[in-house]
Amino acid sequence: MSTNIVPITIREAPWQNLAGEIVIGKDILELLSSSMYVDPMTIYREYAQNAADSIDQARADGQLAADAGKVTIHLDIPGRNVKIRDNGTGIAHADFAGRLTAFGASKKRGRGARGFRGVGRLAGIGYCQELIFRSRVAGETKVSELRWDCKKLKTILRSSEEYHDLRDAVSQVVELRRIAPTDFPERLFEVELRGIIRHRNDQLLSAAAINTYLSQVAPVPFRPDFPFRDQILKHVSPHIRLGDLRVEIGEAGGQVYRPHSESMEIGVGVLDAFTDVELVNIEGIDGETACVGWVLHHSYTGALPSACNVRGFRVRCGNIQVGDDRMFEELFPETRFNAWSVGELHIIDPRIVPNGRRDHFEQSVHFHNLLTHLTPVAREITRRCRTSSVQRKWTRDFELRETAIREKAAIIKQGALNRGDRYGMTEEIKAGVAFLNGIITKGILPAPLVADLKKRKDKVERDVTKILNTPVKVSALADVPSSKRRAYEEFIGLIYKCSASQANAKLLVDKILARIT
Repeated sequence: MSTNIVPITIREAPWQNLAGEIVIGKDILELLSSSMYVDPMTIYREYAQNAADSIDQARADGQLAADAGKVTIHLDIPGRNVKIRDNGTGIAHADFAGRLTAFGASKKRGRGARGFRGVGRLAGIGYCQELIFRSRVAGETKVSELRWDCKKLKTILRSSEEYHDLRDAVSQVVELRRIAPTDFPERLFEVELRGIIRHRNDQLLSAAAINTYLSQVAPVPFRPDFPFRDQILKHVSPHIRLGDLRVEIGEAGGQVYRPHSESMEIGVGVLDAFTDVELVNIEGIDGETACVGWVLHHSYTGALPSACNVRGFRVRCGNIQVGDDRMFEELFPETRFNAWSVGELHIIDPRIVPNGRRDHFEQSVHFHNLLTHLTPVAREITRRCRTSSVQRKWTRDFELRETAIREKAAIIKQGALNRGDRYGMTEEIKAGVAFLNGIITKGILPAPLVADLKKRKDKVERDVTKILNTPVKVSALADVPSSKRRAYEEFIGLIYKCSASQANAKLLVDKILARIT
């Protein structure tokens, strides 16, 4: 008997959009300010980035010449205040309050601007008592001013009862007014941070620290005397808008330039020069140019100190650095070799997007394609590092053996060895010369170095041959009675055999000979 089983169909309820009001709590402010920008120095990057976008717009509108973009940073150290002003387009009063109190609603997205998430202006909230924005556009008779009471905001954020809503919190801490333009130019945007919080040796008020930081991350120009500047700009400029800014810090801080120069300090008083530049092009998935860049080659003597401010293979988007000097270290077969390198990559493909904190990139097939194409570049840098290490090793071995040969020749010339010890040391000298010749003929050293080492080897060989071919007519112990001479020779031979330093042993033997003769 068969039984037919009829399947039961369960009909699922359809999805529906939410009908109620979405609650946006006050804590979103903390997430978008201090939690987003954990390194206090990033506030200078964010405000420089916004200034660069505004200045680019002013250039596009014909309000500024191509080389007239300027950002000034004024430090009031006794008052613990900072003012950052640019000469870009500014924000008209009609848009001023709305633009500066909107969250994540930037109008820049999709327009090729550096900042497009609409949160960078909040970077200073966590590091000062008051945050003030000022703006004026051409034709306006007054300056718009908006003030955040950051001290009061922190109190509200710590509260567990009041101001749960974002709008309520903002309304309690933000004030707006217009002031007479007594000392303000016709067009500006200014950020003022009052009551800077002391942090990390007070770096936020250190002109030197700000200069060092912005020289690495901001869109500032190369130094005029940087020898590879023109080659790099010729390679990069056709693909991206560099938007170089003239950034000046205070009256004595001077203009900020990129940290690259003709050479770098790799140790106290020790310089290493850049020898040449390698230009890089990386293709995207569709065959288009995804990014361009460059690598500066040098002696690759070891990991570069962080104080030189150029180490590592770095990446920039909109000519603003993303992340730090360790961004691509995982691409190297040995991560340590990233710290030996000096290079930079400029992103062109708009589908390779920095994350909100600009400390890395959003993960995508386009970003992973970039990593795939960068791997051979990292391997080539690694090859140079290893080759340099091998060359230094053999050069050091040459110098050590050369010194040892000369020390042994000086001992033979001293004339205090017996015949057997003299013969043994002579054979060691011959083996040392053969070792020098082997280094020269290995084929792993560059031709100029080989030529220099060959000259040194030939001179050592001539000097030593002259000593070895000179007959020992009179021993240094000739005046010592023959009954004692053999004992002295044996003793002196033991000194040389047991000493870790032949040079020090010879000095000791010289003193002994002076005493006994």
